[in-house]
Amino acid sequence: MVRNDLAELSAFATVAHERSFTRAAAQLGVFQSALSHSMRNLEKRLGVQLLARTTRSVSVTAAGTALLQELAPALERIGSAVAETLKQRERPAGRIRLIVPRTASEMVILPKLAKFARKYPEIVLEITSSNDPVDLIAGEYDVGVQLGEFIQRDMIAVPVTRKMRLAVVGSPEYFKSNTIPRHPQDLVIRAVLDGVGIGTSMEATLAEMIAQGRLVQVLRDWCPTFPGYFLYYPSRRNQPAALAALIAALRYSE
Repeated sequence: MVRNDLAELSAFATVAHERSFTRAAAQLGVFQSALSHSMRNLEKRLGVQLLARTTRSVSVTAAGTALLQELAPALERIGSAVAETLKQRERPAGRIRLIVPRTASEMVILPKLAKFARKYPEIVLEITSSNDPVDLIAGEYDVGVQLGEFIQRDMIAVPVTRKMRLAVVGSPEYFKSNTIPRHPQDLVIRAVLDGVGIGTSMEATLAEMIAQGRLVQVLRDWCPTFPGYFLYYPSRRNQPAALAALIAALRYSE
């Protein structure tokens, strides 16, 4: 099928329904002469006459009727599919494929997931959790979450957390028998000499245990903040309403 076939077949269906080139041309928004020329081209390519023309009327031939019986349901399905696609620009609905690191799932997605699902029941979030770098386009994802420093510059990035930093922590029991490090070099030496006893993780994920006294945070001055997690996606053009809703729900503001 050549590029113009679908448009010409749709025009043929309109002419057949209207039984008039004048009315069909007005409905399609084209010149009558152009529509007539298009129908002659279609008949020439198919090798059969589809429309019988007189100076006063237009009727559908037997071949045209047979074609129309198969064509009309197909055109209706295509029209419905296009209309459903257009709705996605206005109504938050459809599937969003999202790739998120495991830590970000707990920090960014899970706290807001239930509220988002209740507000937008027609949006289906298909979430994949992975810590590996991912090419959104190649992986067929709509949007991703990642630390700002790992996002390609040609992506649109929206902050979804505040600035973050690593926390160096150990248990109170550990520090009862081990010196608290004052410099990162001390930490390296102690880890080698005494085995695993001090670890690092995102400060936000440890905040509650630090506040409860279950962990002791050290070397705070050696752990500067850095840009946190961002929601990122390829382009702002023709953004579906579902994606706009997700961005609004996850966007971080002070």
